[in-house]
Amino acid sequence: MKSIGGILLAVVILLVMVTIHEFGHYIAGKILNFKINEFSVGFGPAIFKKRSKKTGELFALRIIPLGGYCAFDGEDEYEEEQPQSQEEEEPFAELKTEQTEQAEQPPRQEEYPEPKGERFNDQAPWKRIIVLIAGATMNYLLALLLIVCMFGFIGQPLYEVTAPREGKYLSPAYEVGDIIESVDGEKVYLITDYIDALNGKRKGEEVEIGVIRNGERAVIKVTLEQDADFVNMSDTGTLLGALGLDGLKTVTVKSGFFQTVGRSFVYSWKIGGTVLRSLGELLTGKLGLDAMGGPVTTITVTAQAASSGILQFLNIAALIGVNLAVFNLLPIPALDGCKVIFCLIEWIRKKPVNRKVETLIHFIGIILLFGFAILVDVLQWIT
Repeated sequence: MKSIGGILLAVVILLVMVTIHEFGHYIAGKILNFKINEFSVGFGPAIFKKRSKKTGELFALRIIPLGGYCAFDGEDEYEEEQPQSQEEEEPFAELKTEQTEQAEQPPRQEEYPEPKGERFNDQAPWKRIIVLIAGATMNYLLALLLIVCMFGFIGQPLYEVTAPREGKYLSPAYEVGDIIESVDGEKVYLITDYIDALNGKRKGEEVEIGVIRNGERAVIKVTLEQDADFVNMSDTGTLLGALGLDGLKTVTVKSGFFQTVGRSFVYSWKIGGTVLRSLGELLTGKLGLDAMGGPVTTITVTAQAASSGILQFLNIAALIGVNLAVFNLLPIPALDGCKVIFCLIEWIRKKPVNRKVETLIHFIGIILLFGFAILVDVLQWIT
């Protein structure tokens, strides 16, 4: 039951993130007078749908909760235009005889207004850019809010020393229960911060570690047990070996209001940087494909974290939010970032790239993205 609950929580997190992303597109589109035909959460057959009597826009909840869309009129220039159906109503009754109409007495069809606004590609490039980046912006703002709540009500996650390891260069400065705040003068938020602070240092070098010990802040000097030559951003074995530790555990530390807000911003930026860094290490071969994960892996990992407690729930939700924001702004075909590039080119050239070519590029991009997601999930399953 705990596993099922975790999976449901994971789906809820993804659904909320998708909804807030598409809502960003929607609200920016409404403000800038874009014509919106449909706002949908999920893909596939509709579980629920409702057309607004005020705006004529269709709102739908679909069966596959791993995506969604805000359908702007004319966004795909080569999409065949469909008449505004009145909730899949039957053809007009004028084809029937008056006697048949009276005999069958069909229910009166509701009339809906045509959605107002201009077609997507008829809008100025700068307006389209705002609409395109609005989705990622909403993901980031939600993630930031979750981080502020986590830091404010539970505390900032930091690492605590569990047990120093015996060794020639082991510093006696450690005490079990020390909470590490900084390494060599640099504040640490994520494991990658430890790696960056120590990278390239040699065995026997002394580093300053800022700790919280028994509620008081102190700086201790630790002699490195081995060279800090890290293979990649996930090389925690080398990190622990260099610091002379067998392990670290996560604890939380609360701060004042302004520190909480400031550190929340920094934490969110650190997460975003980690996303870009992981992609960079993937391209350079430092990280293998088995270190990545597709939709199935994402749900599995999210379910495990979300069912472990409120801290892990908020942390994984914020992580997903920042990931979605950063990833969607990458200049990869089919993603918002690539569409922004096309808008910028049009803005500079004063005329758009051939719409048919752009559509083809995005179509190929989405096929490759789906293929990559399936591949990394298969690799995770094999390994």
